[in-house]
Amino acid sequence: MSRGDEERGGLYRTERFEGSGAPDATGATEAADGDASTAGSAAAAPQPPEPADAPRDAAGAAGTSDAPTPPASEAADAAQPTIGRAGAGAGAGAPPPPAPRSRRGRPWALALLTLVLLAGAAFVAVRLVLSAPSAVERTVEFEVLPGWGAARVADELERAGLVRSALAFRYYLRFTEQDRSVGEGLYDLSASMSSAEVAAALAAGGRPRTVSIVVPEGWRAADVAQRLAANGIGELEELEALVAEPGDLALGYAAEGATLEGYLFPATYDVPVHATAAEALGAMLRRFDQEVTGEVAEALDARGMTVQEWVTLASMVQAEAASAEEMPIIAGVFLNRLDEGMLLQSDPTVAYGLGKPLPELSAVAGDLRRDTPWNTYTRPGLPRTPISNPGRDALHAVLEPQRLNEDGVPYLFFLHGTDAGVPVFRPNTNLSDHNRDVVTFLRNDGRR
Repeated sequence: MSRGDEERGGLYRTERFEGSGAPDATGATEAADGDASTAGSAAAAPQPPEPADAPRDAAGAAGTSDAPTPPASEAADAAQPTIGRAGAGAGAGAPPPPAPRSRRGRPWALALLTLVLLAGAAFVAVRLVLSAPSAVERTVEFEVLPGWGAARVADELERAGLVRSALAFRYYLRFTEQDRSVGEGLYDLSASMSSAEVAAALAAGGRPRTVSIVVPEGWRAADVAQRLAANGIGELEELEALVAEPGDLALGYAAEGATLEGYLFPATYDVPVHATAAEALGAMLRRFDQEVTGEVAEALDARGMTVQEWVTLASMVQAEAASAEEMPIIAGVFLNRLDEGMLLQSDPTVAYGLGKPLPELSAVAGDLRRDTPWNTYTRPGLPRTPISNPGRDALHAVLEPQRLNEDGVPYLFFLHGTDAGVPVFRPNTNLSDHNRDVVTFLRNDGRR
């Protein structure tokens, strides 16, 4: 084998040794492995000079077939220069490796990131619990009762399915300073409203829960008091006391010592269920006051009538008439009789004075002769007070009466009878015609 072949063979063997790490017969690999841990210190130590005739590559020399196998230490020394040179180069000319990056600031960054995430999650959670519980727009009536605070309102709203969380809604009211602005009453709310919208509706105030009280025309004040009490508006004793002695409730134009009889204007009233007796009666008095317009006041002055007299006469007309069409004639009859100085002789006044309903009045039993301040059979002029609460038609009839018949003769009498079972109204201008109609229409059903 030539030297060139030896070098090629040595290079081949060296590559196998370095690449595979397989030991040869001389154990050079074990020696190299044994000294690998001290490569750093070996690289720093001075290397002994190599013999001039020694091959540059120990591994190549080892590849010759006729050369003696070097000791294991020499094989390690032959393999050492490559590592030693790299180590020496790093220690002598190359910069030192960079120091490990400090991790001291990372915990703060992690904490900040955690806070941001938590804040975002909290924001999403708050928006969720304050959002509308449902997308269905269905209005429900929600009532806030007297004495309810923000906590009770929030609990009831959650129970009704109008807010997602009572706790969240309560804190929302407190945060927006609306916790003290929720008042009692009825509210039209929907589950499709957010907590902010519900809070705004509550802060705007609700309408009161009401009970509808109907006061028919011609009812007495006692009947009105009983209806109010039956619907939970005040106690009956309190209502009756206010009717008899109204005190501050009395209207300024009412006669001194007058009761509320006649001034509880007939109408339908939506009275709050928690209203007091005085509040309910006051609403009716204010409604009557609307009827006393400037035009009415002028008409009363022109006729020389007080409000008390106007209402009293209208109450009699209301009690006597069977329809609004009859009222102007009946008012004319009473006004004509007053002008003539005649007794008014109105049965409803007698019944009122006796505290009886009109159907229970009995002439046979002598009721018409029993004297009271309201008996217009025994006393001249108007009764002491109104006998009922007249409506607008009766009040206007007194101001615009029909006092004359078609011949211009004043009406002085009237009666209600029947003709073959059909009700009839018969006004007359003289007593003889009146007595004839009493026999025909009051006693014989129209038979002559």
